[in-house]
Amino acid sequence: MKSQLRNQLAALFLLLPAAASMVALPATAASARAAPEIFELQVDADGGLSAGSLLEFTLEGTPRGQARVRIPGTNVNLALKETERGIYTGSYTVRRADRIDPAKPLRASLSSGKRTVYANYNVPASLAPQVAAAPPVIVPPLPAAPQPLRIDRFVVAPISKLEPGAELSFSLDGLAGATATLDIPGVITGVPMREVRPGRYEGSYTVRRQDNFNPAVPVVATLRSGDRVVTANLNRRLVTDNAAPVIGNLVPRQGETVTGIGPTLVSGTFDDTGGTLIDPSSVRILLSGRDITSETQVTPQAFTFRGSLPPGRHTVDVTAKDRAGNATQRTWTFQVGTSLAAAPSVLSLQVLSPGNNATVDGTQVVVQGRTAPGALVRVKVDAISPIAGNRFSVAQSLVVDSVQADAQGNFSFNFGPQRSLSIPGTRYEVLVTASQNGQSAESKLVLFQRPG
Repeated sequence: MKSQLRNQLAALFLLLPAAASMVALPATAASARAAPEIFELQVDADGGLSAGSLLEFTLEGTPRGQARVRIPGTNVNLALKETERGIYTGSYTVRRADRIDPAKPLRASLSSGKRTVYANYNVPASLAPQVAAAPPVIVPPLPAAPQPLRIDRFVVAPISKLEPGAELSFSLDGLAGATATLDIPGVITGVPMREVRPGRYEGSYTVRRQDNFNPAVPVVATLRSGDRVVTANLNRRLVTDNAAPVIGNLVPRQGETVTGIGPTLVSGTFDDTGGTLIDPSSVRILLSGRDITSETQVTPQAFTFRGSLPPGRHTVDVTAKDRAGNATQRTWTFQVGTSLAAAPSVLSLQVLSPGNNATVDGTQVVVQGRTAPGALVRVKVDAISPIAGNRFSVAQSLVVDSVQADAQGNFSFNFGPQRSLSIPGTRYEVLVTASQNGQSAESKLVLFQRPG
């Protein structure tokens, strides 16, 4: 933000935290996900720290809070007013009785609800009273040492929503005359940042529909000068993941009775659209009280178990966390019947390939199965594609069709993901229903678009 300078002595300084050489979040703000955050503090003075000088403060932080600045050497805890979203301003005129000590830090605070965070900032040395310099001592000149390569600040301009078409504008302050780039892990690397004035670099990136932002991984800036390199993480996340994932597409369904013929399939999917995805190491699966996690195939998108189960009622309990620490849990029950009792009254239906929860390419997918000879097989395929950076998705029907099984009961059909929906992370839900002589059977298959 541009500041208005006052008179010939006005100066604008970006204040650095008292105990660090780079801007960083206060420890108290970083420790709690829902706590407010202070990003930076600026000061403008028209007469240094002398009596009658007007000090103007600008604080950037979490919007809709209450901001204050305590000025050392005074009894003033100055309240700042939110003049723009997340921008708080206020001013104070130095009195004769004030004894502002530039060696003591300014203390900023930001409150939101019952939570308050604090940050200390050094008073710029240029605002302190100047002491007359002693007569210069002439010494032989020494070779100039190279300036230290540093990044003082790396920030992004706030936007209302991270969605396709939104432009992210980044700025970096550091050593002048270097080369700056930024990386958004999992999205893009090596975005150039142009030096718009000495030591100030700016770059931008427009969000694409297929981008998959990971809130757990920070955006990184890199500054290079010769063979020297320094990096810094963005001072805040682009995406905040506070929502728990959802466990769905349960197999068998709640209350369903399955035959005891062959192994029983137990599976489900993890839906964490716009989030950090499930951490597979956090998944725990209990089947009728027995831990079957080690016998289950687990990915960030789904889990699949096959095993022989005795007749009777079975309970499945699944717990998991995403990489942001949000926990989820799902419990359901189903029945396994005896093979002799269940087989005569149930029309057989098997989906042979691909397997449930498998990954597919963005080309033609062939589904093959087996049922009773001559049975009518109805198929329905829906595609659910995530929207970059938020917790919504786009659902679209790809196939609604019918095929007839041949004399051996074999059937097949195919579908091709539309180009507009061929996005990494797209989930395809395939519903297959066979019917013959008043009997019917249903099977659901879930497939995932291969990453990359």
